Formats: sequence, C-alpha cells, structure tokens
Amino acid sequence: MLRSGYSSEAVLQELSKRKIADTLDSTSEKQLVQAGANQSLIATLESGVYQLSSTETAALEKKQQSESRAAKEIPLTSNLADNRASSSAPANVQREQQVGGTMYDHLKDDLVYWHEGSLLPFENEKLERKKFYLLFFSAIWSKEGRQFTSRLVDYYNRVAPQHPEFEIVFFSADRSEFAMENYVSQTNMPWPAVAYERLQGKAGALASAFTHQIPRLILVEASGRVLSDSGETRPDFDKVLADLDKVLAGN
Repeated sequence: MLRSGYSSEAVLQELSKRKIADTLDSTSEKQLVQAGANQSLIATLESGVYQLSSTETAALEKKQQSESRAAKEIPLTSNLADNRASSSAPANVQREQQVGGTMYDHLKDDLVYWHEGSLLPFENEKLERKKFYLLFFSAIWSKEGRQFTSRLVDYYNRVAPQHPEFEIVFFSADRSEFAMENYVSQTNMPWPAVAYERLQGKAGALASAFTHQIPRLILVEASGRVLSDSGETRPDFDKVLADLDKVLAGN
C-alpha cells in the first residue's frame, strides 16, 4: 500500500479494520522504511496489536472453508481421449480435467514477481516458454499454507534452475493487496504471482475453476490439462511434487 501512494496513517486505518499484520522482523521493517513508513506505523506493527490471535486465525480459516463449500462448482472439461494418447506424464498421474484455453492465454499480462522490495511485471516471453505449471493457492492467514510455502521455496530453488520448462504461479486468497505483498515478501517467493488487481480477471478465473478451498497445489500442462492435484480437505503436496519430478524426468 505504501508503494502505491498510501500514507502511513491510511495503512494504520486499514489494519485497524482488517487486523492482517504479521510478525515484523528486521527485514520487513527495513522494507517498510524504504517504502516510506513513518515511525508511528513501525512502532504499531512492532507492538503486535494488529496481529490475529490464534482464535481469530482459526475462525477466519473456518469461515473461508465454509464459503468455499458454498461456492458454486464450475465444471471442468473432460479430455480423456487426449489423456490416453499423451505420453508426456507417468501412467499413474491423474489427467482427467482441463480448463478452457492455454495457461499462457490465462496468465499473460497478469503476473508479477517480487524484486528488490517491489512487485514488478513478469515477462510474457518467459511465460510462453513454460510447459508445466504448479498452481499454488494460499494466503497469509492460512497456517498450513505458510508452513508449506517454505518447503515449496526450497523445492523451487533446487529444481527450477535445472528445469526452466516449469513454473510455479501463486494465486493469493488474501483479503487485501497489502496482505498479499506481506506474504510474498516474508516467504521470499521466487516465482511469479497473479497481480492482486487481476484476480478477478482471466487469470483469476483459473482459481474459480480449479479450487474452492486453500491451500492447494495443482500441476497442469501448458494446454491446461490437470496432471496432479493435492486435493482440498487433506492436501497431499508431496504427491504433487513427486508427480512433477516424474514428469520432468521423462520430459
């Protein structure tokens, strides 16, 4: 919000309404100061007054799950014939669903990435060369999502340099752009994310089509065909990463 021109007082007003601030460490404090935060805002964040309590966090997650179950299911297109004909993924990987249009069509012009304290546009040229995508749906208020993020960062930093044909894309379920930026910066996400203001557009339509509860991890081909899915109620992230390893090994 500060980088978007909001004053420190406006940020405090937002926090007083939403209570979404996370723990303020030295790195986050430095970034806030560089973005123009005054001492009053820094001191307030250090006090922890706007952090969610464990009870509030649990209530928020319960509300999100309830809203997700109530959301209208958007059907996905069956593509079983193409699944049988394709040999680019291991036989035990589920491939029964596909979203209309290619991943590039859905994501181009809508991605940003964290660089030196700011979210910058992600180049379409890089995106167009990708063959496989890990779609990561999470939010800063999701304890399970935050815990998995550190593991996913380690995985990405280890595998991505050897396999430039795949990319992770983060879809935020945060309640504000400020919260999303906190999540991206504090976890040092090295992959692109759908820009917060674009979550209601064509890129955000993927979130509506693919998931109704977070956290969730879905592996898809560039065509939009689903190769592996962590599931929602008890997400199995290890299965999806193992399936991606098999795909990359055979590619």
